[in-house]
Amino acid sequence: MLLQDFHRTHPRIELDVVTLDADVHAATAAVEAGTIDATFHAVTLPARQLPGAIRTARVIDEHHELLVGPRHALANARAVTPAQLAEHRIWMPGMAAGTEWAAYYDELAAAFGLTIDLVGPVFGNEALLAEIADSAELATLAGERTRYLWPDSYDLRRIPVRDPAPVYPMSLIWRDDNPHPALRKLRHHLSSRRVEAPGEKVWMPKWA
Repeated sequence: MLLQDFHRTHPRIELDVVTLDADVHAATAAVEAGTIDATFHAVTLPARQLPGAIRTARVIDEHHELLVGPRHALANARAVTPAQLAEHRIWMPGMAAGTEWAAYYDELAAAFGLTIDLVGPVFGNEALLAEIADSAELATLAGERTRYLWPDSYDLRRIPVRDPAPVYPMSLIWRDDNPHPALRKLRHHLSSRRVEAPGEKVWMPKWA
């Protein structure tokens, strides 16, 4: 969504948006090698352990929403707390061990006593949404800016997680010596769009 907003603001700048099947280490290596100009990832390493030319800046603080079907016990809640989620199984099939996603959810689960269930094959978002819609027990967590489409008959509910609000910190990673003329504009655009709610109680992993 942020890249779409950047494109609307700077329509003459060509964007080549690609999806990397890589963790933060492989993606950073691709930036260092010049294969890509920049990448979005959670950065789990301190800056002193990154390659010398690599720079990072946190640009997205992604809040969570609980995604449940209409028969789930929390379906009618206006908001839920992490403490409430400790009583319910959070289904996240396909999350690979060793990734920054896994590191984040491991720490989140330990902090609030959550049960993150990785069991089950991955058949894509459509199958995941269908399973949740048909279940009184299954729930998953989704980023508040993540776009999902489903039939009206699913009646799925997106419920904000608050008090504290878990935040997934995502950074832009780039080479400091990259001469691409649009990179500086992209960095400025992203930093200007980052908003922190005043006084909001949030939770972040220790490495953020």
